[in-house]
Amino acid sequence: MWKRVLREATARQPWSTITSKRWSSTSPTSISAAVDTLLLRSLKEHYLEVSKMNPPPKVNPPPAFSIIKGALDGNGPVLIRTYGNEEIKLSIMRMAYIAPGDGESDGNDEDVNQFFLHVDVSKPGQDKSLHFLCGLYTDALGIHSVSLRPKLDGADFLEDTTTYSGPHFVELDERMRDAFHRFIEERGVNENLFDFLQAWLYVKEHRGLTRWFKTVGTYINENRPAKSS
Repeated sequence: MWKRVLREATARQPWSTITSKRWSSTSPTSISAAVDTLLLRSLKEHYLEVSKMNPPPKVNPPPAFSIIKGALDGNGPVLIRTYGNEEIKLSIMRMAYIAPGDGESDGNDEDVNQFFLHVDVSKPGQDKSLHFLCGLYTDALGIHSVSLRPKLDGADFLEDTTTYSGPHFVELDERMRDAFHRFIEERGVNENLFDFLQAWLYVKEHRGLTRWFKTVGTYINENRPAKSS
């Protein structure tokens, strides 16, 4: 979806037209001003293009879960709930961010409907939490790994690369795999989370992208040299 919008906007700004021959007889100051102007125009067009995109219909999370305050502006957990004396936090990430393809698009921007879901299960008085890395799809949820990690705040647990992540899940005994799946299903972690998390991630990415175009444009435009008369 984002790729399509950016492709369409970029098609109207053919950067290849900027050649060394074009600027060969122009002063460095004039070149810099011209490039800034071209870049600002492109940023504005992209910003306006993205701003016109309609948000998805509002989707509420499953009843047991609550949205974590400030989640849209951070990189940490999105949803939280309690289950008995446990606290369960969920974080979401597109698989494309972890395992990008070759950069080519087949025209189907909806192929990004595959997410990594991080499930963190913690208990009071414990300095570690049980962490599940799952694949979340429209009609299924599968566990990739299970590990016991130190309790960390915010998005820190997503960046923890020092803790043993456990054996490959597919190598575990089938009964153990089934038991782990039942463990998270009892806590409301299943494919029913998909619709909300997909809509939430759209809103987050839309907000981040429009903010990026705006702030980069503002930075480039600040303290630009005045035009010579």
